[in-house]
Amino acid sequence: MIKHIRPALVLTLLFVIVTGIIYPGIVTAIAQVVFPSQANGSLVYINGQPVGSELIGQYWSSPKYFHGRPSATSPAPYQADNSSASNLGPTNSRLIQNVGNYADQFRKENDLPANTPLPSDIVTTSASGLDPHISPEAANLQVARVARVRGLDINHVRQLVTDHTGGRFLWVFGEPYVNVLDLNLALDKLK
Repeated sequence: MIKHIRPALVLTLLFVIVTGIIYPGIVTAIAQVVFPSQANGSLVYINGQPVGSELIGQYWSSPKYFHGRPSATSPAPYQADNSSASNLGPTNSRLIQNVGNYADQFRKENDLPANTPLPSDIVTTSASGLDPHISPEAANLQVARVARVRGLDINHVRQLVTDHTGGRFLWVFGEPYVNVLDLNLALDKLK
């Protein structure tokens, strides 16, 4: 029996060391050298203080800022320690009610007519509940509110959205997007 247990224990210990210590250590070291910002969370700093991450959305409630997608995290929106999707299917009455509520709220806060078509990303939560991006269409529907509250020229704010619109990955994958944190920080720099 010991003849079989000893090699199993030795191999287990070897694999723990190789796959649990050596390999992660090498990958971490390479990431810190080659991609230090991404390896440390893609944090955004202002005056040496972290204000957010380019990869994790934040809850923007002030009317002077662009607002991101609804968040599925609970009990409060955009809690990174409680990331999850709503897991509601397309025929679920709660999902349909949530989409209607998000649409009504978005139209109300942006003074839009009740029949204004809205992009799906602004009335549905993302899979993680922490999506940092919105579509350019969702951002453009907020331009008038942000310009009015901040006392800015609407065309200047619209140009800011255009300047902060990212394209498709390799010109093929995904959709154009606007990082809400980057856009709102650019707004704050306009002072």
